[in-house]
Amino acid sequence: MKKILSFTFILLFSIVIFAQKTISGTVKNDDGKPLASASVTIEEIGKNAILEYAITDAKGNYKVTFTSNDEKILVKVKAFNHQTITENYNNATQTLNFVLQEKATEIKEVKLKTKLITKRGDTISYDLKSFESKADRSLADVLKKIPGIEVNKDGSILYQGEPINKFYVNGKDLMEGSYGLINNSLPKDAVQKVEVLENHQPVKILQDKLSSENAAINVQLKKSITMTGRGETSLGVAPSLWNVKLSPMLFTQKYQWVLNYKTNNMGEEVEKENNILAFGNRFEGMRRNFSENSWLSVENAATPQNVPVKRYLLNNVHYLSANVLTNLSKQWELKANASYSNNAIERESMVKTFNANNDLTNTSLVSNNFYTNQAKGEIIFSKNANKSFFKNTTTYNGLWNGDLANTKNNNIASNQRTKTPSNSFQNSLSAIIPWKERLVNAMSFISYRDDKQDLFINPANYVVNLQNVDGGNNSEVVHQFLNLKTFEAIHSASIGLSKKNWTFTPEVGLNYTNNKLLTDVNGVTGNSIQDYQFSGNALENDINFKNLKPYAQMMVNYKREGLDVNLSFPVNFNNISATGTNNLDKTLNKVTYEPRLFMRYDLTSFWKFSTFAGITNSFGSINDVYNGFILLSAKNLSSRNTDIQQTRSNFVGSRLEYRNPLNNIFFNVSYNFNDRTNNVTFLNELDEASQQFIIKGYNLENNSKTNSARTELGKYFPKFKTNASVGYNYSLNNYQQLPANSTPTESSFIDVEGVNQGVSVKFNNNYFSWLSVDYNANWNFNNTKSPDDARFNNKTNLFNHALSAYVYPFKNHTLGFTWDELHSSNRERTAKNAFFDLSYQYSMSEEKIDLELKVLNITNNNVFENVTFNSTFNQTSYTTVNIRPRQVVLTLKFNFK
Repeated sequence: MKKILSFTFILLFSIVIFAQKTISGTVKNDDGKPLASASVTIEEIGKNAILEYAITDAKGNYKVTFTSNDEKILVKVKAFNHQTITENYNNATQTLNFVLQEKATEIKEVKLKTKLITKRGDTISYDLKSFESKADRSLADVLKKIPGIEVNKDGSILYQGEPINKFYVNGKDLMEGSYGLINNSLPKDAVQKVEVLENHQPVKILQDKLSSENAAINVQLKKSITMTGRGETSLGVAPSLWNVKLSPMLFTQKYQWVLNYKTNNMGEEVEKENNILAFGNRFEGMRRNFSENSWLSVENAATPQNVPVKRYLLNNVHYLSANVLTNLSKQWELKANASYSNNAIERESMVKTFNANNDLTNTSLVSNNFYTNQAKGEIIFSKNANKSFFKNTTTYNGLWNGDLANTKNNNIASNQRTKTPSNSFQNSLSAIIPWKERLVNAMSFISYRDDKQDLFINPANYVVNLQNVDGGNNSEVVHQFLNLKTFEAIHSASIGLSKKNWTFTPEVGLNYTNNKLLTDVNGVTGNSIQDYQFSGNALENDINFKNLKPYAQMMVNYKREGLDVNLSFPVNFNNISATGTNNLDKTLNKVTYEPRLFMRYDLTSFWKFSTFAGITNSFGSINDVYNGFILLSAKNLSSRNTDIQQTRSNFVGSRLEYRNPLNNIFFNVSYNFNDRTNNVTFLNELDEASQQFIIKGYNLENNSKTNSARTELGKYFPKFKTNASVGYNYSLNNYQQLPANSTPTESSFIDVEGVNQGVSVKFNNNYFSWLSVDYNANWNFNNTKSPDDARFNNKTNLFNHALSAYVYPFKNHTLGFTWDELHSSNRERTAKNAFFDLSYQYSMSEEKIDLELKVLNITNNNVFENVTFNSTFNQTSYTTVNIRPRQVVLTLKFNFK
């Protein structure tokens, strides 16, 4: 498969290269003076299809590269107040000079007509008005309908299938990657256009030296001073429901700020709007999403997959945030971001587990209550100028979680709870300073984090894996304690040397991580504590883990018109040690070489080809080196008494893109291959009756290979106001696995093959003034099998689609219908789920106020059904999850201005 796909890409690339032709020359008037801004268009004869075009510069010069297999091509030359030239020429590389005769243009009537999509250099602009429907209110509503752009369920934006690296409003990055809030709350009426900045390098001083693989989004507002934002207030029944959203915003040349307060118990995950979705450029320093370091956990109820969260999330959330940007001077900016969320979630599910023989082995009931308090504060001081760069980011994150679980496994019940407070401080600094003709970069990242976690399980004998321990057998409660303190420092310095089209950047750095881990398991009876000892092995750990990695690398960049090549040659000196209780004394000293290549070539204005390849090495962390057992959950007892893990990956990939704003066509196809080797393999010892297991690591090498391909074709049809796209993805994963409860030897491995195929379709139409339709559908087919084990054979099919239709029978009146459906099947089991919503909205256009009445889940489905396959244990699970019942909601929506 890999060879076939690679050959296909080489063939495609060769065909395009050899079919290319270039026509260049000058355009002048009859006095011999050069004509600027004249257009030279190459078309197919008799087909009215534009192949390529170019605009003359101030000296009248032009150059246009195109691809055509026809014998002849049509060339049109136009300029204002001059007579158009239209001639046929041979399809060949040649020089054509044109002289245009003056001709006065009589304008009888002027009709301004905005182009849907325009392209200038690496910037593609979309006229937002051309893609919106009457039902759309926010920027995100419209972005979903623009060709070449996708909006994921988490709010992240993809362009041509790849994530963006920046999200600007009027050229400023207020949100520093956490753009979900603006995307969801910025009124579409405030936006003039949306720009895609292809291959965007956010650090200005590097823009002519180092390019980027990713694009950025810039939202251009209609007014230079914009006071805007969205607000909603909702009340409902079944049971008592509320939803309040208040997001005022101000955007000026000097200041930008966004305030936000949201609270609801209607299943909206508003607290995730604070997640970082775009991470910018490595030279900007380091920023990370903060989440619970979840070593210990209660048993969790299952959640539906590929279903909107609002269908099943039983929450009660309050989320408050503030984001402020101010220009301290012409070049210096100060940003301050702060947020706090308080969230309570209920969840309940039942899971029936079937083994490879299709026998029912376990029925599990889990009911959860999750409680989260999270706070974040961040100050960013930056200068991003053409001649220097500076950025310092200081961040505090605090998390105070507490989870509860009531469970029953084959009629054996338990109560479980955790307390997991966590605090983190980070500071990231990056500076680029010109020194003579060189650029000097210094980066520093320092982080300290303290995680404390406690897990309590009652009764103690619920934990089957601890029933044979020495001491504490009569205890009432099992208590697992864990404390992890982490210090991390990452420092580097580099100098950029540029000559003509080449940039050489030698870099040296030092990465250091220190972890201190304390864990212990004991039994509690009343006020007394009993020590546990498990089959002669310790149930406690006191570990000091250190990872010191000095490194040096050379980065080489070659850039000329249409071609960009990046090479890096890092040499890493890895020094890892782990010492502590249970005779823990492990060290690893290894030098690794990790070369990487990235190349992009603009075949024409519309076609772009890129390829990449490289080698990576990763090593085990504190999560992989504890000899004593840790009770990670009531069902999971784990020990990692192995060598320090070493994982080596060789990867290669390529990508071909076509984006033609003239014909509104966007296309991309990509291929990736990864060969991964690990020196440690983990074996699961499963007790089928309780579904509890012990994980142990062994020094056995395993290998996996993954081939994956993806393609997508999208087109906007202006005449029919329709945007349509179709996508296909394929992956083949071959890996080695130790079957559960097998003997851990090299001969025990089985080869497993997993094939996954997916088809996606997206369609939206606004052709009729009284109707707009949005439709998305996905089909996924997964086949997992092993030639070494006939029982290891499973096929899973998944289909889900979402339809939204809005009818406008009269002015200011809207009727809405939503239909979500998901089917999953596995072996002899099939689960089907369908949800329907109805809505009526009255709009007061002048006041920009909407009043909406909505009925959600009108069929009152109480549970969601799903079928899944677990390849680790060769098991099928049939799951039912309690979801939100029928709800009736009245909502008032408004713009702040």
